[in-house]
Parts: sequence; C-alpha cells; structure tokens
Amino acid sequence: MSDRESLRDDTAWRHAVVRQYEHQLVGYTTRLLGDVDRARDVVQDAFLRLCREPRQKIEDGVRQWLFTVCRNRAMDVLKKENRMKTLTEERAAECASREPCQTVVAERRETARRAADILDELPDPQREVIQLKIQNSMSYREIASVTGLSVSNVGYLLHMGFKTMRQRLSVND
Repeated sequence: MSDRESLRDDTAWRHAVVRQYEHQLVGYTTRLLGDVDRARDVVQDAFLRLCREPRQKIEDGVRQWLFTVCRNRAMDVLKKENRMKTLTEERAAECASREPCQTVVAERRETARRAADILDELPDPQREVIQLKIQNSMSYREIASVTGLSVSNVGYLLHMGFKTMRQRLSVND
C-alpha cells in the first residue's frame, strides 16, 4: 500500500470513528458537564487528539480511549470552573437524541422519569458508572479504564447504585 493510500485509509477510519461515537460522547460529556455546548467543545478536542495519535496505537481500544479523553478533559473543565452543574430536566430535554421520538406507554415514561430522578440523587461515582454501563454499554473493564477505578470497585459501585435504585423504585410503586 502506498503512503497516499495508507493516508486515505487512516482518514476514512477517523471519519468512521467520528460518525460512530460522536453522539455517544456528546451525551456522556454533557452529563458530566451539564452543558451541551461545553460538551461539544470537549468532544471536538478529543477528536482533534484522535487525529494526532497514530492509528495503530489506539485502534483496538478507540472507544475506550475516546471516552477516557473526554472524561479527563471534562474533569479539567470542571476543575477550572470550580463548580459542578446538575443536569436539570430542561437541560436533559435539550440533549435529547437526534432519533425520532417513539410513542411509549405512559407507565414506562413515568418509571423512566422516576428512575432518572433517583439516578440524579445517587453519589457521583455511582451515577457515573451506571451511566457508562447503561447508556454507553461499557464493560466493567472499560468503565474501570475510563474512570481510573479498579474493576472490583466498578462492580461494587454498580451493585450499590442499582440496589439503591431498585429499593427506591419499589417504595414508590
């Protein structure tokens, strides 16, 4: 393969990565920062870093690498601002999926709303690992890599977070 073909192949791969992960990364980073515009800036920065990294170095773990870069950058932004915003229902509505809305039964919507409220009340570490697990379908190992926690600590936080959510949901039934 010539240098020109190799460059084209790398460029096509990077474009595919952006298409595949951009929406997930913006959603995850928005939940961390509480602001979709700042989240888009962080994700854009992650993709710029992707362009600077040799493909062979990150290709096998690109998803995990991108989430880690976004998380670390978001934490830097939060430290710099020295404040943490919570995600309000209004902000969550602004960050809704680009997919067309589907009609769901009222009971499911109410349960989902209650679950989201309970999730918002969980301690930050529990909330973050649950979001990575449920909303981004990450494995314990991937979550551990993104957050810097041990795999067993991720399992413990997930267990405790889900246990709390189940208890609070059953109390409200």
